[in-house]
Amino acid sequence: MVTLRISTGTFSYKDFAHLFDGPIHVALTNDSIKNLQRSHERLISKINSGNTIYGVNTGFGNLSNIKIEPKDQKVLQLNLVRSHASGVGKPLELGLVRSILVLKLLTYSKGYSGIRPDLPKKIVQFLNKDILPVIPEKGSVGASGDLAPLGHMALALIGEGFVFYEGKKMKTKTALSKARVKALDLYPKEGLSLINGTQVSTALAIKTLLDGESLLKTADIAGALSVENSFASRKVFQKEIHELKAHPGQQTSARNVYKLLNGSKIVQSHTNCGKVQDPYSFRCIPHIHGACRDGFTQAAEIINNEINSVSDNPIVLKNGDVVSSGHFHAEHVAQALDFLAISFSELGAVSERRTHFFMKGVEGEFPPFVTKTPGVESGYMIAHVTASSLASENKTLSHPASVDSLPTSGGQEDLVSMAPWAGNKLLHIQNNLRWIFAIELMVAGAANQIASPNAKSGKGTNPVLEILKSVCNYESGDRVLSTEIETIADLIKTDDLLKAVTNKLPLE
Repeated sequence: MVTLRISTGTFSYKDFAHLFDGPIHVALTNDSIKNLQRSHERLISKINSGNTIYGVNTGFGNLSNIKIEPKDQKVLQLNLVRSHASGVGKPLELGLVRSILVLKLLTYSKGYSGIRPDLPKKIVQFLNKDILPVIPEKGSVGASGDLAPLGHMALALIGEGFVFYEGKKMKTKTALSKARVKALDLYPKEGLSLINGTQVSTALAIKTLLDGESLLKTADIAGALSVENSFASRKVFQKEIHELKAHPGQQTSARNVYKLLNGSKIVQSHTNCGKVQDPYSFRCIPHIHGACRDGFTQAAEIINNEINSVSDNPIVLKNGDVVSSGHFHAEHVAQALDFLAISFSELGAVSERRTHFFMKGVEGEFPPFVTKTPGVESGYMIAHVTASSLASENKTLSHPASVDSLPTSGGQEDLVSMAPWAGNKLLHIQNNLRWIFAIELMVAGAANQIASPNAKSGKGTNPVLEILKSVCNYESGDRVLSTEIETIADLIKTDDLLKAVTNKLPLE
């Protein structure tokens, strides 16, 4: 089992990959524990000095002008957690929940939250026993923290609500009894610290980045297979051409596609044909895919910055000041996710256009809709319609969430980020994209089987064709296609298709 040491060091979204694979072991470093203890002592000193501290001896949000007496300060935290557990919808997947808990630990380890070390130690205990809170996916606007979902997380830590444990959903109380774990008793500021922060938004962003890495490579693979079997030119992917543009992503995609087509006799068969240029969806693959790659790189930098930031409120500074600021606001995360949504939507749009090209047929090579007997058979006509439907859906979903704010909490929280929705809809876009790619791959493979069944394909495209021939019943003509589309999409999701290529030919 992987051990993740929670320290004040630098972490990347890539460090979270194993959290989506299964249970992990987590440990707090001694430096982290010392930071926590010092921060807690500073907070207690401020409380004992009679200072007014938001959320410790005041109400919350628009009720922050109400003073809370010492005798009510612990129940204040308990009430806060219970009232904020107001999310709805299906539970977040377990990898996301593990990521949320780890992100909480990373914020706490820096020593600016004022909480007791007991709180993060309890989170560590939950992670190490894989007791994972049931967190509904909907209910956060991504400012003043991801309040509702983190409310459900906090609810589990205090022994209430529901968790997943040993493969089952059960009452937290039951799980803690089975695991012999005690519930957390909340002290001043601790309930507030648990529900404040961008951890849900950031976990969603991490998931989209992890999934996005393979989708970017799959885009180049699908593009290369379409270039090869539409008899488009390989010359436009030459290194010398793309060195004239200073965009790293463009150069990477050009190298990938050019390399994938190494050794292709299909490409070589039409080197001296009279065609001058191909449609943009083929000729401009490096420019379109590359822009999406560069957008991904920029978004990843923003998310990595958020992972390594303090996201809590109020903040307990090293000089002892307790400051109510806005470190719970997920605007950076929201805008990064919105940019990614545009990028991955565009990858689907250009893939659909390449599929559409095949629907027109190529004279002398394959007929319209890539069918051997046009008219009697419809071929891939409606598979393309499905791709069009999905691409259109993605275009709608790529409307930015971050510009669509609604004020909450009586106007106190008057502009919010909507980052969780940005993340959830991006996951939807990426899922649609797998189907769009699956359709392009299926159709390009069908074109190959009609026009070039015996010709040698590229070093990188040949492994894909072998997979497609094992999945798609190309010999039978018209058939039910949905099962084949789903199977290819699953191979994309599990990275099996990508691995089949990269085992032969490394991709960037």
